[in-house]
Amino acid sequence: MHLPRLNRRSFVRLGACSLSALGGLPRSSASLARAARAKNVLVVFEQGGMSHIDTWDPKPDLPAEHSSPFKNISTNVPGIEVTELLSKTSKHADKLTIVRCMTQPTPGIGNSHPKGSQYIFSGEAPGGPIVMPDISSVVSSVLGTKAPHLPSNILVPGTSEQQHNTRIGFLPPAHKVFKTGGQPHHPDWKVPNLGLLGIDERRFKIRSDLLSNLDVGIPGGTRAKDAQTMLALRAQAENMLTNPATRKAFDLQGEPDAIREAYGKGHRGQCYLLGRKLIESGVRFVTIDVREPPSKDYPGGSNMNWDHHDFIYSKADTKIKGGGAGAGRWGIATWPMMGSTDQAISALLEDMDQRGLLDETLVCFVSEFGRTPKINERKGRDHWTHAFAFAFAGAGVPGGQLVGSTDKDGGYITSPMAYTLDDYAATIYEKLGIDRTKPLPTPENRPIYLAMHGHPIRELF
Repeated sequence: MHLPRLNRRSFVRLGACSLSALGGLPRSSASLARAARAKNVLVVFEQGGMSHIDTWDPKPDLPAEHSSPFKNISTNVPGIEVTELLSKTSKHADKLTIVRCMTQPTPGIGNSHPKGSQYIFSGEAPGGPIVMPDISSVVSSVLGTKAPHLPSNILVPGTSEQQHNTRIGFLPPAHKVFKTGGQPHHPDWKVPNLGLLGIDERRFKIRSDLLSNLDVGIPGGTRAKDAQTMLALRAQAENMLTNPATRKAFDLQGEPDAIREAYGKGHRGQCYLLGRKLIESGVRFVTIDVREPPSKDYPGGSNMNWDHHDFIYSKADTKIKGGGAGAGRWGIATWPMMGSTDQAISALLEDMDQRGLLDETLVCFVSEFGRTPKINERKGRDHWTHAFAFAFAGAGVPGGQLVGSTDKDGGYITSPMAYTLDDYAATIYEKLGIDRTKPLPTPENRPIYLAMHGHPIRELF
């Protein structure tokens, strides 16, 4: 078994100051910087550990007792196959690069969804001497906003148990990810606090002016920075509350019914649609972290992420005698799982392409790890970090491309290249043209380098 480049994390994660003496600073690539195409990023985080074997990396030669029941299908790109669970997405393979050589070798994270989620959000393995901020917060800090009436980084909807693993780290609070909350597919859904809470706009302006009159001076030093941050936050909040374009950006009911139907009118489909709307409205960085909420339509579905430890091929709920950890899902092929996901991915790619949004938007389909090649005693698949798959589109990503390969079981990487979550983070920064050789300072002026252990996925440029 050959897993290249994985020993570079075997040293203790020291601070950037110490690493600079070891020659561990990120390496800038002029050729990659010239290829930077992204102005926005849309991350679709399907949390829980989606089974790569049943989706992006089919393995028809697995032994019968461990094989997937879903047959391989051709895509619209000759030579690229996925499973039938991606039948709609397969028609858009010409827009995608599928990376089948993702790996996550950091000890202690493979059995932790919270740590794995934090790793996805930040691009840095949790547990280091500095709490790293989310990639989206870094992008907000370095590049700022394109739409002052909207937050520069938004999490849709930000209601899962993993939303607590977002981090602002050492950055100012102005760059904290904004979470929409709620269930966007409900007809009466609104983002909390976007309205004026019963105060008409004239009275709101009077109150704002009165508050401004209290700004009689700004102290010096650190307190000056705090005061300036507070004023900036207040100005952004006022803009969000009074600008009609803010409410329009979140208004799903104003979308044509045919578009809403194309994405699927359930929770997942409408969250994907909201992601597209926010990108189109000028939000710099959008993350979709979604699963179908509990519903009478899906009995037994209490937390329908992709953590299929039990009865993964059930045609309904995954409760099984002797089971436990995976009992809150439905089977992977059901509508609240891959059915709605395949439709939403397909609609998102087609919609963004037709609107020209793929030209400058990097789209990433990710999960914190994959699932085991072997079926366990509970008819499920457990966590697997040795090999899994991501997919990318837009912002100059070559379409119709496969990167990397795994063995016949889908368990281990066989290609010369292997990419990590640090590499994923480095790719986002490079696509946005962010110079990783320039550190971000902490409040104590300690220099922190971005994706210091990562290398951009070259095949995406």
